[in-house]
Parts: sequence; C-alpha cells; structure tokens
Amino acid sequence: MDINFLRSIVTVAAFVVFIGILVWACLPSRKAEFDDAAQLPFQSE
Repeated sequence: MDINFLRSIVTVAAFVVFIGILVWACLPSRKAEFDDAAQLPFQSE
C-alpha cells in the first residue's frame, strides 16, 4: 500500500460521511426539530 492509495480511501470515506450528513439534515422528519431550533433566538425568556 502506498500513501496515495490511503489518501484516496480517506477522501472517499470523508465524501461518504459528508453525503450521509447531508441526507440526514434534509430528511423531512427533521424539519420540525430544525424549525424549532431556528426560532430559539427569537423566543423571550
């Protein structure tokens, strides 16, 4: 194994993690939670 092969594997793994986070954040079931979090700065105590 040379260093370029390891770099390629790390790059692909990082891309897969990025796509996973993107899909997780865009799921319709997460919308309500994100909408609530977006309103936190505007709520008075």
